[in-house]
Formats: sequence, C-alpha cells, structure tokens
Amino acid sequence: MRAMILAAGLGTRLKPFTDHHPKALAMVNGKSLLQRNVEYLLTYGITDIIINVHHFADQIIDAVQANNGWGARITISDESNEVLETGGGLLRAANYFEGEERWLVMNADILTNLDLHKMMAADALFAQKAEGDLVATLAVTNRDSSRNLIFNQAGTLCGWKNNTTGEEKWTLPLRDPNTAVPKAFSGIQIVHASFLQALTLQGKFSLIDAYLQLAQHYAIYYYDHSEGILLDVGKPESLEKAATIFK
Repeated sequence: MRAMILAAGLGTRLKPFTDHHPKALAMVNGKSLLQRNVEYLLTYGITDIIINVHHFADQIIDAVQANNGWGARITISDESNEVLETGGGLLRAANYFEGEERWLVMNADILTNLDLHKMMAADALFAQKAEGDLVATLAVTNRDSSRNLIFNQAGTLCGWKNNTTGEEKWTLPLRDPNTAVPKAFSGIQIVHASFLQALTLQGKFSLIDAYLQLAQHYAIYYYDHSEGILLDVGKPESLEKAATIFK
C-alpha cells in the first residue's frame, strides 16, 4: 500500500512557528511531525509515500533530502503555485496511485497510535459489504470536536455538522434524526481507486466535500479507534501535550 501525507497547509493555528516554517516541521521531542508520521507508516510496512507541499515547500524538500526520507521512498507533489486543499491535493497526486486498489491518506499535523493493520482489515470487510461501491473508510473517534461527520446506523456517511455555527450538510437525510451517529474525523483515511473514478470536483476542494458528494451514490464507512491516542497537533499547546505522550 502507498500513502500520502498532506503537508501543504498554511498552519495558521500554529503561529508564530508557521510564520517562518511549515507546520509539518514542528518538533516534538527532537523529531518533526513529518518524520514521526513517516516512521509511523514505515511501522506498518508502508514505504512509498507522496507528500504535498506549499507553505515553505523548500524546507520540507530539504528535510526529506537531508534525511534520506527517514528510510522511506518519498515523492514530492509540489503545490507551490497554489494550495489545493486536501481533495485537490489528492487529485493532483492521482498519477502516483495509478494501478493501486487503495491507499492511505493522512494529515501531517496529527499524531496517533491507530493500528493501521486493524483499519485495513476493517476496510476490506467494508469493501465486501459494499460490493464494489466503497470509495473510502474514514478513521474517527468519539472525542469532542467543533465539527462532526454524521453516519447512519449502518455505518455509512450521510452528513456533516458544524457544532459551533449549527451549519449542516446532508447527503442522505435521515428519516429519524435520533438515529444519527456523530463522529470526529481523525484526518486519516483509506481511499479506493473508485474515489478518483467517481470524482467530479476539480481544482481546489476539500476531501470532506468530495465525500459528502459521493456518499449519495457510494459507500463511505467509518472506523472507530476511540480506544487509542489521537492528537491534533495544530496549536502550540498541542505540541506541549504531544511532548508528554510521544517520546
């Protein structure tokens, strides 16, 4: 399996560090977030990784080259001219996954102990259940979040809600709102080739918007790893917390 690490974001929540550096190079106990996630993927036998870059792209490229990819075969997807968000970034890198049935995509600014072998096994079962209509399996937890993905009782995506503003987006409205299953997205997903085949969005767009569009006709399941560790390292205080957990 190949993987993509999304590292092109501006990292505005991590200022002032990101005024001069990309968030992917923020340090936790002597290792950058990027290095930690490359090493995390290597633990599961994922050795071929593409990383998209935009904000201080040269610093990420230099770090990868100086460290020989930390043991991985790394390809750079250059978005220096325009950041394409998560969905557009994946679409730009589509050729890298040609011939692959599925691949892993994760944000650079998360740290986790999610067991990818278990998630891959669950994804394989979802693919059998969906009979060819599975486009993605999304890692989620039950943590508090400003935004939730909404799933139905069968475990497939049907909506999204901003818990701060109350904004909702429904792709498959539920007959009974009490059956909704809200989950917080972990920024990790297994994406199938059918995702790119079915995708109609172009240019700059988020993966969440793409999933909500495709969920009208295809299956998108969730994989809950609430029993483990998931840390969004997007703020300075999160870096401090990460240093107490990830040695």
